[in-house]
Amino acid sequence: MKIKAIILAGGKGTRLGVLTIKRAKPAVPFGGKYRIIDFALSNCVNSNVFDVLVLTQYRPHSLNDHIGKGRPWDLDRSFTGGVRLLQPYQGSYDTDWYAGTADAVAQNLNFVRQGRPEYVLILSGDHIYEMDYDMLVQYHRDKGSDATVCTIRVPLDEASRFGIVDTDAEYRITEFIEKPSQPPGNLANMGVYVFEYGVLERALQEDQEDPASSHDFGQDILPKMVAADMNVFAYPYGGYWIDVGTVDAYWEAHMDLLSSPPSLNLNDRTWVIHTRSEERPPVRIGPDTQIVDSMITDGSVIGAGAVIERSILSPGVFIGPGAVVRESVILNDAYVETGAVIERALIDKIAVIGKEAKVGSWQDIGDLKITSIGKNARIPPQFTIGAGSVIGADCTHASFSRFDDMAVPPGTEVDFLIRSRRN
Repeated sequence: MKIKAIILAGGKGTRLGVLTIKRAKPAVPFGGKYRIIDFALSNCVNSNVFDVLVLTQYRPHSLNDHIGKGRPWDLDRSFTGGVRLLQPYQGSYDTDWYAGTADAVAQNLNFVRQGRPEYVLILSGDHIYEMDYDMLVQYHRDKGSDATVCTIRVPLDEASRFGIVDTDAEYRITEFIEKPSQPPGNLANMGVYVFEYGVLERALQEDQEDPASSHDFGQDILPKMVAADMNVFAYPYGGYWIDVGTVDAYWEAHMDLLSSPPSLNLNDRTWVIHTRSEERPPVRIGPDTQIVDSMITDGSVIGAGAVIERSILSPGVFIGPGAVVRESVILNDAYVETGAVIERALIDKIAVIGKEAKVGSWQDIGDLKITSIGKNARIPPQFTIGAGSVIGADCTHASFSRFDDMAVPPGTEVDFLIRSRRN
């Protein structure tokens, strides 16, 4: 049984704000030492799927550097299988950026058909979950399905964010509605699909010939297959799954890792999440510190008297003496100076939080909750960054000169859009 996996990893992820100004969404760090795409890649190799295409588009450099030839996932194969990273190109005929998920696959169909796969897995590169794709494909075969859609129950008040399906008693999909304003149910499309190769090729060719199509699997291809009365089945998934497409969802997924027991067990040695790890020294913890329900990654240094509560520190993070970090996620090599306080915040790589500065708030203020500090931003000493504020990448002390009272009001954006356009 020949299976090829296609990981769609080209999304901008604009709803993740400062975290995707300089990187694609699947390349965003997660869980202290991983990248988001590690979960789809690890699911593949743990499911004995070793022929993987990764389709990139938006700011692919950090993603390319991270995956490389695929060695951490045992995907550095010279002859059969392995991982290949593909992105839009211009050849004999003009091509453009991918118009949608289906168009991305269609433009790379020559690579998909190599090796003559029987089944094709279409995966999203920006979801956090663990799934045995071998069981999924076996389910697909047993049902005699043309296409299989992985589904999960979501809260009804969030259902409008997803494709919603309805099924009969045999799990055959009878209705497929993409992001309905008034959802008729809460059985949501996870963005994980299995196709017979021949069915996929025909569906893509028909879609490319349709001038009214947006060339998307969820918007066009699958609803058309259901309407044509083809055998499209739902695969009911009952494990942990989250689309970390917003700042709040990204933060909540990290808090899920700290729950007891954790919603996603990263210590499960039967299902290892592989990644490209950096060589870092052991964690160093100073005297009189308090560390509660937290994850501390290699290379971190925690100064004397610091307090870390329900937080995740990525490699190389420095927490100065007497600093306080609560319910926050701090990415690689960020520097928190003496006496600073960080509460319910996301701090991107190599940002510096000045001495005795205060970022975020332990208390919710209306709809405001998570504060975001962009990559390489510099927060001045003794400054207050209000809850829900967004500080753009590369902000310097000069970016805060207009705030005479040394406080950024809650919900304020500082140089976010300017930095987004410039970078």
